[in-house]
Formats: sequence, structure tokens, C-alpha cells
Amino acid sequence: MSRDRTTVALAVVCACLLAAAPVAPQWLVFLLTLALAKGLVVLGLVLLMRTGLVSFGQGLYFGLGAYAAALLGARAGILDGLVMIVAGIATAAAVAAALGLLLARYRDIFFAMLSLAFSMILYGLLVKSSALGSTDGFNLHAKSFAGFALADGVGRRVFYAAAVIAVFAAGLAVHRYLASHYGRLATAIRDNELRVEYLGASVFRIVYANYVAAGALGGLGGALAALAVGHVDPETAYWTTSGEFVFIAVLGGTGNVLAPFLAAGVFEAVRTLASQYAPNVWQMTLGIVMLLLILFLPAGLWSLVAKKRAGT
Repeated sequence: MSRDRTTVALAVVCACLLAAAPVAPQWLVFLLTLALAKGLVVLGLVLLMRTGLVSFGQGLYFGLGAYAAALLGARAGILDGLVMIVAGIATAAAVAAALGLLLARYRDIFFAMLSLAFSMILYGLLVKSSALGSTDGFNLHAKSFAGFALADGVGRRVFYAAAVIAVFAAGLAVHRYLASHYGRLATAIRDNELRVEYLGASVFRIVYANYVAAGALGGLGGALAALAVGHVDPETAYWTTSGEFVFIAVLGGTGNVLAPFLAAGVFEAVRTLASQYAPNVWQMTLGIVMLLLILFLPAGLWSLVAKKRAGT
């Protein structure tokens, strides 16, 4: 799909989702908000996968974004949803900027395990900290958004609309970045890092920039998810949460910026249905889906769209 077609498709999808905000049932609004929030995290993961890196620790930034938004209300008394989202992004980006100085120097399994280790360190701190709610976590509630008071029953729809706008902005930014010189170098790094260095480009800077961007997107997704759920707990930083993001990334593929959101929607739908109709084996259901995907769609769900566009 060309750049122009991707931009148009992104705009059309987001416009349709935004138009559904006032009329969609509450359960669907909640489900879509979670899917979009997780899709944003996975979009950052796709940036890393474009350079040949797989992070098993994106739960770190998802959790940081969620807790930063929650603590702003619980400790600072700031209950504006937009400010909470900005705090989540800023906190996650700052931590990513610091950790990226180390992680951007590693590759393959070393990068994956180090990212997982940092995520589990945060999880351990959250579990042991009674001030942060320990294993139970704590609730959060935004009373306004961008200075406008939120009426009862409207909050989730506002957060959903904010998630759609965030998806459009992030998707467009990442799409344009991937089409740029540095975006193309990311793929070249995955194929042959040494040759990229011979061309005079800094592999470290490109990987570092992608890592920080992935962290910021993780914080954005975490803050949106926390506002939608109204609760945070240490599970946001647990390794299973990071595994979900990798699962969604593999499910969608890395061929387009829309792929993470398509895959996140399918993932949430499958998990919701499986939890409702087969609550004791829903993990096995997801495992079967993953197995079938690897066997029949190794390039992810987006490969179906790509094949249709190509007429094959």
C-alpha cells in the first residue's frame, strides 16, 4: 500500500471510529479503547521490529504511563484526563531516553532479555510498594478533559475519542517516519547493520530514536488504558502483558501502521469471546490462534490486505 493510500485509509478508519463515539454501546466503546491503546504500544514495538529487535519489556512503558496518569490524580490532585495522558507520555519517554542509552547497544536475545528484566524490576517495585497499592493497585478517575468537566457516563466516550485522535496522529507520524531516509535505514539495519555503518549513518542513533519513540507510545497507550479502565495494578508491567504486545505484533505483522490496530482489535475480540464462552481455556484459544497464524499467515493478518491490494 502506497504512502498516500495508507494516509487516506488511516484517516477514513479514524473518522469512522470517531463518528461512532456518540452512538456505540458502552461495552463496545470500552473494548475499542483498550484495543486502540494496546495498538499504540504495538506500533512502537513495530518500530523496533523494523530494526530487527524484539522487546519483551514494553509492559515497562505501558505500566509507567498508566501509573504516571493515576498518580497525578491520586497524589497531585490533578484530575484532567489530557494532563494525565501527557504525564504518561512524558514519564515513559524520559525513562526510555535513559534506558535506551544502554539497550540501544544490544541486539538479538540480549536486547529482548534486558528489556524484560527492566520491566520485571518495575513490576517488583510496584508489588512491594504499599504507597502504590501493592498487588491491588488503586483507582483513578478523571473529572475533566482539556479543562472541560466530564458528565456522568460521558468519560469513557471522551477517552475513546481521545484514543482515536491519538491513533491518527501517531499512525501518521510513524508512517511518514518509515517513509523517510531514517525510516528506511531502520530496515537496512535489520538486514545488515555493518553496511549501514559503512554508509556513514549512526546505527546507535537510529535504534535509540526508535526505542525512545516506542517508549513514548507505550506510555501513551498505558495512560489511555488506565483512564478507560479506571484502575491500575502491577499486572500492567508483568511479563505476560509484554507478551501480549509481542503476540499482537506477530498477529498483525509489520507491513503497515494500520496492522497493529487491526491485530489489537482481533486480539481483544477473541479474548473477550473466549473468556465469555470458554473462560477456563481462553489462553489455549489464543495459543491455537497463534499456531494457526504461524502456519498459514507467517507475515501476519496484514498480508491478507497486501495480497488483496496486489490482486494475488
